[in-house]
Amino acid sequence: MADRRLKVFHTVARLLSFTKAAEALHMTQPAVTFQVRQLEEHFDTRLFDRTHNRVTLTDVGQVVYEISERIFELYDEMDRRVREMTGGMGGSLNVGASMTIAENMLPALLGKFRQKHPELQVRLKVGNTESIVSMVEHNVIDLGIVEGSVNNKNLLVERCRSDDLVVIMPPDHPLAVRESLSVHELMPHSFICREEGSGTREVVINYLAEQGFPNGWDVCMELGSPEAIKGAVEAGMGLSIMSSSGITKELRLGLLKGVPLNPPLTREFSFVRQRHKFRLPAMEELLDFSREYCRDSDPQCGLCARS
Repeated sequence: MADRRLKVFHTVARLLSFTKAAEALHMTQPAVTFQVRQLEEHFDTRLFDRTHNRVTLTDVGQVVYEISERIFELYDEMDRRVREMTGGMGGSLNVGASMTIAENMLPALLGKFRQKHPELQVRLKVGNTESIVSMVEHNVIDLGIVEGSVNNKNLLVERCRSDDLVVIMPPDHPLAVRESLSVHELMPHSFICREEGSGTREVVINYLAEQGFPNGWDVCMELGSPEAIKGAVEAGMGLSIMSSSGITKELRLGLLKGVPLNPPLTREFSFVRQRHKFRLPAMEELLDFSREYCRDSDPQCGLCARS
């Protein structure tokens, strides 16, 4: 239903290649070029710069691309809702997850869900907890799965499963021989933490305050993803605190050591969705499947909804 010119432009902008866009759309390259020129004539401005065999978006082209993304998401939502209201289960679901969950829990969960429902397309957006909650609020995604607290009365927040956080360090670090560590013992060491808006950062800061250190570490290197933090810790740049489930591979390969905190630090993963949004059958199916997956993977997961 969407404007053909906009579809072609969106594909070229996403791939930054007229040749690849032609292949993806099963069109000839001249036909793709023609559609893009038609749109440029409509706006009376260039949308792409084509120099030195490279294709880049102009400033106007970037704006058109960002808005076209939202347009096609709305088309998908309309198509999905109509299909499901008339009895179909096909279509797509937009799911968002914080980085820790996207890297450690969702690959297996969504893989098994797709095996059960191959007719459903699941699109995943990844960000920190703050950005995922914002996507739920603004209807960009149907369901968010996050760590950390969510304080919004317009959203439904439902416990998913528990997650243990541990201190991570190189295996040859002096503290690696310990069975547990207190915050007081960590303070003299360099520390690496997540960025503002991260659920992990929020949980760690609250834990430090509870243990008598409201200001945290004097110096903290901020990095924007769990993978970046693990790499920095492996390189000996400092200690960090992160999900025990996120270092399974590194533990197996002997690249990192995880030491529990004393007292233990546990947080909750939660489902987040709009309170008054139309309840799609496909979304209910995904939620039911995810709840069961949580129960199977976390014996402590007694689900309870809370507002």
